Amino acid sequence: MYLINGKASDLLPVADRGLQFGDGCFTTARVREGRIALLAAHLARLQQACARLAIPFDAWEMLDEEMRRMALPHADGVLKVTITRGAGGRGYSSADCQQPTRILSISAAPAHYARWKETGATLALSPVPLGRNPYLAGLKHLNRLEQVLIRSHLEQTNADEALVLDSDGWLTECCAANLFWRCGRDVYTPRLDQAGVNGIMRQFIIAQLAPTAYRVVEVNAPLSALEQADEVLICNALMPVVPVQRYADLHWSARELYQFLAPICESSD
Repeated sequence: MYLINGKASDLLPVADRGLQFGDGCFTTARVREGRIALLAAHLARLQQACARLAIPFDAWEMLDEEMRRMALPHADGVLKVTITRGAGGRGYSSADCQQPTRILSISAAPAHYARWKETGATLALSPVPLGRNPYLAGLKHLNRLEQVLIRSHLEQTNADEALVLDSDGWLTECCAANLFWRCGRDVYTPRLDQAGVNGIMRQFIIAQLAPTAYRVVEVNAPLSALEQADEVLICNALMPVVPVQRYADLHWSARELYQFLAPICESSD
């Protein structure tokens, strides 16, 4: 089901800049029993992205109401919200754009995450690096060709997720998840000021660990950093957190941090 600018439709003008240039942003939220997990954080993400991309979207109360209404009938699902700059004239200039486009869709929740939680996910190194660009780093914008290529290469392996480096060789994220690893009480996650997506669940986990005995450190780290890890986790708003059991010749069986975070992340609201 799709809702475009408040109307049930799956048709978008060919001149929409989301289609023409990837000119927009999106977020993907978990729906449980008709409620959107971390709704305020998802709206804040869209607001921040629109501000950084200079998209003049201002219908936030209307969008909030549409999101709640679309989620209400669903016990378990995925709500995706996309905002584009709207339709405009030819070329890169946005001068002729009149009004941003908002697109909402709902779909079934992924079934494979339950298996990953039981067995632990396996990772494979992606040959596709993420380009470094501090102006766009952290945003979930519509330019996802890197992820499309990463996913294409991942599907040629037997792994569950891709381990992705940036163009300078630093650990950054997975294809559709953020990355954490634990060494004792120190919990590391890649810095995302040059590349990658600052995920909603990543932000939530960092906030939840702040008052605990765990120490969260955002780092530029090479792939070899995982050799010292006691435990590796991946997360996104839908999983919401999954243990990693293997990458190449490295294996992890510890579940200390995962067992601490799983009930907190599952009940996030």
